[in-house]
Amino acid sequence: MLGPSRREFLLGGAASLAAFAAGSFGARQAQAADHALTLAGLDYRILPEMLTRGMMSFSPDGPPPVLRFKQGVKTTIDVTNALQEASVVHWHGLRIANRMDGVPYLTQHPIEAGQTFRYAFTPPDAGTYWYHPHCNTLEQMARGLTGVLVVEEEQDPGFDRDLPLNIRDFRLGGDGQFIDLFKPRNAARGGSYGTVSTVNWQVDPVYDLEAGSLVRLRLAVTDVTRVGSFEIDGAEAQVIALDSNPLPMPLPASDLLLAPGQRADIALRVPDDESEEVRLVLNRPNGAKVLARFRPGGSSLHRDLRELRALPLNPVAEPDLENADVLDFVFGWSPEGDAPQSSLCGSLGYTFWSINRVAWPGDLPGPFDPLARLKLGKSYILRLRNETPNDHPIHLHGVSFKLLRSNKRKLPPLVTDTALLRSQETMEVALVADNPGDWAFHCHVIEHQKTGLAGFLRIED
Repeated sequence: MLGPSRREFLLGGAASLAAFAAGSFGARQAQAADHALTLAGLDYRILPEMLTRGMMSFSPDGPPPVLRFKQGVKTTIDVTNALQEASVVHWHGLRIANRMDGVPYLTQHPIEAGQTFRYAFTPPDAGTYWYHPHCNTLEQMARGLTGVLVVEEEQDPGFDRDLPLNIRDFRLGGDGQFIDLFKPRNAARGGSYGTVSTVNWQVDPVYDLEAGSLVRLRLAVTDVTRVGSFEIDGAEAQVIALDSNPLPMPLPASDLLLAPGQRADIALRVPDDESEEVRLVLNRPNGAKVLARFRPGGSSLHRDLRELRALPLNPVAEPDLENADVLDFVFGWSPEGDAPQSSLCGSLGYTFWSINRVAWPGDLPGPFDPLARLKLGKSYILRLRNETPNDHPIHLHGVSFKLLRSNKRKLPPLVTDTALLRSQETMEVALVADNPGDWAFHCHVIEHQKTGLAGFLRIED
């Protein structure tokens, strides 16, 4: 269901107010929210001795906070927009009500400067997630608006420490100031890479951990472009969950391919000796780069990874493959057509990409047709075909899907919300259409999304 038009919102009509009764603009609600975020501009030191101007955060004082929710427990978040432009907040990976999903016009009107909107939902799944704007998306994310979100399991799995890692680049020049956030020729290819790699807004940070302890590292790749291979060097470590869903068996924490939007939970056994440094490494074509270091300290706790309790599976419905309908989606170049229209939520001014030969025209009130209509409660197989030489991390809002097969590689039976579609790859995934609404479906290389590689699926009775 589309949100109210700007005219309806300004008039404050009864229908408009009823449609958005779960949220509010402007005035405070009677009861304080569980969490509060303020979208604000700020200056911050990313590089030593250099103040980067024109950054954005969900806090006026520093990096975006880590939000922690409880699985199955309702939470409320008041989002106040102190920017000089519109925005919304999307809760990446959470299977929540459509009106709380944070997509401009598709689920709500943009939160304009000076307004407050209340998000309220109950997260059904535990795991590592993240949050970001879906309005003026490239500009706002590139300047810092990406934060980690944790939904804690009902039962503690037994770690000594839980450490979220917000992994992302910034496009900064040698003076520490932003350079062009994208280049059109790169947007038509793999995207514009950042120049400074950070973890939690720091370059090569060092984290002091108890020797011999067990630490849950929550890797969230919130970058706008970079696809990379990660590893933990210098310690025993296992990948225990990917994209918020537990693995049937732990995997080695090496050659871990993650794309924008994806997450990995790693169980780290900190070494006993203070001299043994542990490193989070990003392996790039031009060489390995250390992103963060972990330093043991104190007397060893002598923990063992086998002491950890297995993570419980999230309550994601199993698709009925025998009775599933197959839907085809082709991710490719844009057909000849008009440039995207300008909107309150910005445009890069180019159209390079499309889904099923249709390029997303921009974040506008519409109405638009969905890429497909899915019947509520029915199982579907989505056949995703990438006809380009570039990688596309494909993200579907509102539902989780299961990897089935690929024409280029063997896929594990993972449940996810973001699948990396490699160059010229055809992949099949399956889902149960169990969450009604209009759900955004797009590439999470943001330059691709903002230049046409986006659309939505409609789940209806």
